[in-house]
Amino acid sequence: MPAVIVDCAIYRDGRRTDGPADFSDALAEARATGDAFLWLGLHEATAHEFDLVSSEFGLHPLAVEDALTAHQRPKLEVYDDSLFVVLKPVRYEPENDIVSSGELMVFIGDSFVVTVRHGEGAPLAAVRQRLEAEPEVLRHGPTSVLYAVSDAVVDHYIEVAGELQIDLEELEEEVFAPNGGDGGSGSSRPGSGSGTSTAERIYTFKRQVMEFRRATGPLAMPMARLAVPGVPFVDTGSQPFFRDVNDHLLYANEQVEALDRLLSDILAAHLAQMGVRQNDDMRKISAWAAMAAVPTLVAGIYGMNFKHMPELRYAWAYPAVIAFMAVVVFGLHRAFKRRGWL
Repeated sequence: MPAVIVDCAIYRDGRRTDGPADFSDALAEARATGDAFLWLGLHEATAHEFDLVSSEFGLHPLAVEDALTAHQRPKLEVYDDSLFVVLKPVRYEPENDIVSSGELMVFIGDSFVVTVRHGEGAPLAAVRQRLEAEPEVLRHGPTSVLYAVSDAVVDHYIEVAGELQIDLEELEEEVFAPNGGDGGSGSSRPGSGSGTSTAERIYTFKRQVMEFRRATGPLAMPMARLAVPGVPFVDTGSQPFFRDVNDHLLYANEQVEALDRLLSDILAAHLAQMGVRQNDDMRKISAWAAMAAVPTLVAGIYGMNFKHMPELRYAWAYPAVIAFMAVVVFGLHRAFKRRGWL
């Protein structure tokens, strides 16, 4: 268990206090005083390691299964002895243009909070330190931990959305550049080398936004539920704080929707540019083919080796035919140039 326990502490009257090293004894002490609670933080606990925790805290087997599986949508579940909340913190790697998500489970019950983290995203050490510096918030008990964790996760959503917006603006400039439809060879960003086309980069970006949406979208219902009274194990009077978190989440979801719409518009514009360029190329090819067809036709006729051809007996026939072909090709070139085909 020491390998998976990140931190374990008793909080009394909003302040961290010394307690037993064993979390079972610490939970008993917190419940005995009545004005304290235990916060146990775990990181990627296995089923065997979590058995003692679940039995000691009385966690519901379905919630324990979800906490161990770590492939859950954001949700809120109410059980007889605890409240179970699933959050999906996200992390953005600008050097690779990758959005990755982890999972964070929060159990709230009688005088305890258990947080179970999967993945490298959203470490809770900073959240714990910030709460310990605000004892007036910690006095609200386990609800304050749920609020602080939710607030930190949602605020990071907004930060990631801002970074994605900057990358989207760079991609938009690339698409609408003079050579934007020719591929990604002019990009200087890592992960967008000369072998990566612009369309491929747009599709990759859309997949990152989709991964982001999987984290932010389903969380709207749990946050809206916490923002109104009546949720068990949630301190009365905490609804304004959760409404603030919900407002931030709505803003993050609006940004995600805007990113997705802009990506669809950029992709449509890029495909339209590619179509226009292909039409221009086809016009040029057709114009050059038409100019090459005239001398080919004339040369083909003279290459048939007929015996009776009146032009063969005149000394000026050969240069006349060459001049005729040159005049026709020149006239076609001028005509195609005026029409914008060349």
